[in-house]
Amino acid sequence: MDVDVVGLAESLREEAERANERRLLILAGPRERGYDALESILDALPVPITETTLVGPDDRLRCEQLPQANAGEILGTTRELVVIDAHDELRPNALGKLVGAVDGGGLLVLLTPALESWPDRRDGFDASLAVPPFELEDVTGRFRRRLVDAMRAHRGIAIVDLERDRLEADGLTEPAPRLATESPTAPPDHRFPAAAYGACLTSDQADAVGAIETLFETDRVVVLEADRGRGKSSAAGLAAGAFAAAGEDVLVTAPAARNASELFDRAGELCRTLADEHDDRGPTIDPRRIDTAAGGSVRFLEPTAAVDACEAADIVIVDEAAALPVATLEALLSADRVAFATTIHGYEGAGRGFSVRFRDRLAESDHEVTDRTLVEPIRYAAGDPVEAWAFRALLLDANPPVEPLVTDAAPETVAYRSLEPDDLLEDEILLREAFGLLVLAHYRTEPNDLARLLDAPNLEARALVHDGHVVSVALLAREGNLSAETRSMMYEGGRVRGNMLPDVLTSQLRDEAAGEPAGLRVVRIATHHAARSRGLGSRLLECVRDEFGSEIDWLGTGFGATPGLLEFWRANDYRTVHVSTTRNDASGEYSALMLAPTSEAGRALHDRHADWFARRFAALCSDALDDLEPDVARAVLRSVGDESGPPLELSDHEWRVVAGAAYGPGLFDVDPGPFRELVVRYFVDDPASVNLTDREERLLVLRALQARDWDTVADRLAYPSAGQCMRALGDAFRPLVDRYGGDAALEVRDRLADE
Repeated sequence: MDVDVVGLAESLREEAERANERRLLILAGPRERGYDALESILDALPVPITETTLVGPDDRLRCEQLPQANAGEILGTTRELVVIDAHDELRPNALGKLVGAVDGGGLLVLLTPALESWPDRRDGFDASLAVPPFELEDVTGRFRRRLVDAMRAHRGIAIVDLERDRLEADGLTEPAPRLATESPTAPPDHRFPAAAYGACLTSDQADAVGAIETLFETDRVVVLEADRGRGKSSAAGLAAGAFAAAGEDVLVTAPAARNASELFDRAGELCRTLADEHDDRGPTIDPRRIDTAAGGSVRFLEPTAAVDACEAADIVIVDEAAALPVATLEALLSADRVAFATTIHGYEGAGRGFSVRFRDRLAESDHEVTDRTLVEPIRYAAGDPVEAWAFRALLLDANPPVEPLVTDAAPETVAYRSLEPDDLLEDEILLREAFGLLVLAHYRTEPNDLARLLDAPNLEARALVHDGHVVSVALLAREGNLSAETRSMMYEGGRVRGNMLPDVLTSQLRDEAAGEPAGLRVVRIATHHAARSRGLGSRLLECVRDEFGSEIDWLGTGFGATPGLLEFWRANDYRTVHVSTTRNDASGEYSALMLAPTSEAGRALHDRHADWFARRFAALCSDALDDLEPDVARAVLRSVGDESGPPLELSDHEWRVVAGAAYGPGLFDVDPGPFRELVVRYFVDDPASVNLTDREERLLVLRALQARDWDTVADRLAYPSAGQCMRALGDAFRPLVDRYGGDAALEVRDRLADE
């Protein structure tokens, strides 16, 4: 080989160490040549095997090996050298995670096919985009074309063409020497031990620890925002350890336990240091819990469990907060003292969603808020070229247009347009604006989603633009239109990628015909925060229906159910056909599935599932959905079609029981069944002639549908006693008897009213 690959790697490594930056080395060409070159590089570089990781399908080297599917295991750790074998597949999410794992002075090595042909090849990740009825040849290679273009355009990236034995770029930048930075110091009036500040690596990190120190006072919230590698999790961990050493109970939550590993490492180190300084008994340290001699603790709980436990904790710390739904973050505000640490631009995306969507809730709370933004990198120097490349290639820093560009947007000023993948590939501003809004739409928008947007054959993207700027965007997935063989396979328990609604309706709800009609699911929809509440989202859905309605049978959607979202979709003629029976682990919410028929076949699909749903909902509420929020239950039933569910056919005896409890001495407890049927009918019909208060409707849900005990319901709805709660339930049924009651019910009513 004429190219001195070993010398190149040594030069890249030397420059990376000198600048405290990272470098990227691309070995493009035949796989075996790539591994031969890599073996020579590993023999020459003074990098310990313990600091090297190979991410690929085969254990080819003498170091740690992980498949790309397990790249998340490296989160919270760092390596001097990470190798990614991209010949069989390249998962964008894995790339995003692994870039951040390379420490300053380290190398990221990418083994790829020849760069000219790589976009035209189809790999394992492409196969995941070929959802039925589409085939692998329907998938395109735009994402990898964009990735290759970014490799060739950015500094700090060396490219070796192994096929032609040619050096395409040496990746050397010859950076200027960097000035030394000041050591962080503790503030003069600090309450945390000095060791907490002494463990900080930057002034930004020390400022963050000092900000969390304000949580010694009640009704406080601290928000730490930073890009990856700035030390926010470490700062949160040092603060958690300091609180625990002072005897405080610190509850930590994050999307997953591994996301909080850095926090627990720093907390444990500080607790050990403080114990040694004072000759105290050392802390007890487990992966999810630290206990100190002072009686304090740092403990991890999953988000749903943390919501239930947060009020009892002294301090709550939420790491990777941007990856949690707003509803979960809002629920955690019931704690007196909370710190949120969030990534602004990470492989998860969604940092902007936190700052826009949650900030409104935070401003309405009773907490005093302290903000800190960490800018200075810790693991590598500012201006690191590999970080700049990753941000561009994976759109980790994508944002919607700035507010002044869309402030005047309204339904009458916008134009509807298709966001064709080729147009997005050629127009970086259009792509960044559209993807930035999609990040806002969901708590976990990832690099994989960028690849889907550019390459997946089942996806469509549509937008409303104001003066050429994206103000509202929808990501749409074609579903259904499945063969009889595929539908049968789903019915027998097989999984079919990319067909979420047909999958649930077929496999869980036992409707083998559900996958036959063709549909279009709204995967994400988002409107710029500066132009919300103007009808733009509804206008976009209207345009989507006008464009696609004649070629499909149904429009659909699925999301974490909240009253506001259910009302939005109901106002746009979508109707609920199912609510999941388990909560989403990350969101803590039950998911609602909704349909809007556009043909007779779609109408038939909707009608039978809406009917089945209304029939089973009362039973679900006293079983799997017994903890569904009453306001969600009300909104769910109101978003079911008013022709759905069984007709109200109570017997004369059942009407006498209901009317007797409403107007006289009868009791709900002796036969709840007919009461439940009446409540479901009332909510599904949503009649204007019945005027119940919100409190009365919540009472109907909590007692009649969910069978909560009288004391619990009375306490939840602030009734003075269980007896008054019983009387209130009877009063709530009176207008329902008047509206729906037959002759037997009205006879009882009139007789009791005269007594």
